[in-house]
Amino acid sequence: MPPPGLPPSTDLMIPQTFEWENQTIITEFILLGLSNDPKIQDFLLFFFMIIFLVTILGNMVIILVIKSEFHLQTPMFFFLSHLAFVDICYSSVTVPKMLSNFITKQKSISWEGCIAQIFFFLQTSCTEVFILSAMGYDRYVAICNPLHYNRYLTKEKCNKMMGGAWFLGLLGAIGNVLPLLDLHFCSNNIIRHYNCDLPSLLPLSCAETLTNYIVLLIFVLAFGFSSFLFTLVSYINIISSILKIKSSASRQKAFSTCSSHLIVVGLFYITAFVHYTRPSSESLMDLDKVISIQYSILTPMLNPIIYSLKNKQILSGVEKLFGKCKVFFLS
Repeated sequence: MPPPGLPPSTDLMIPQTFEWENQTIITEFILLGLSNDPKIQDFLLFFFMIIFLVTILGNMVIILVIKSEFHLQTPMFFFLSHLAFVDICYSSVTVPKMLSNFITKQKSISWEGCIAQIFFFLQTSCTEVFILSAMGYDRYVAICNPLHYNRYLTKEKCNKMMGGAWFLGLLGAIGNVLPLLDLHFCSNNIIRHYNCDLPSLLPLSCAETLTNYIVLLIFVLAFGFSSFLFTLVSYINIISSILKIKSSASRQKAFSTCSSHLIVVGLFYITAFVHYTRPSSESLMDLDKVISIQYSILTPMLNPIIYSLKNKQILSGVEKLFGKCKVFFLS
């Protein structure tokens, strides 16, 4: 018989368990994924494989363009190249495992694999949050204090900001994963999601999880909300400064350089906040999956597209890069 909650037709592998102090301790979990219909799974495999390939290629192109073009060696594009690299890592944490489950039809994941997925997902997502804040600060200085831009955003300061983003991401991952290691899972092993994440995993624990929820809330507020507030204040000042510009052409150019970043920030923050702050509910599980797909799978793919379409320098660099590739292959 399949575990409670699984359709009778499913052919998922039953996870391994072992006895510990008269209790059955789970060492593997079942990821229900997005659908149990084989035809829908085949479509989802193709759909998410295309998204993953576009994500990897798109962000790699952004990195190569910025590295190869001398006039793009500025703080704004320095942060953008790091954002592209983080998006590659961010997407690679969950999508390959999901694609593997579609192919093998075995939706199990080990306890160690689940912990690793949560750790690297938190690491990359927290790092992305602070990179977006650094990019907001860059635009604030460029528009509100253009005469002091080179003094405030030196190469050394940019490197320190980027190192700080990675360090805080690591801190966020460790801070949430360490309390997770004390939990035990002894009854329900079904994760009603396509990947391991804290909001889906914590309700399955047979131990007290209040500490885990408190730690998660603290990090969401300390990292996510504070970063979002910093970015919001930066853009309030930016928009205020832009509206004071008399030339319509200059206003349009200033809005163009900021609009792409605003779109990326909105897509990432809004969906992530909804997912990590709302109470867990079975009735909203499908909506939760859609929200999660938006910020963890679609956003890393959309970022290079948005920046390419909204930034003429990136678009010009992409055209040059493809021109060089065309000449190389033809020769």
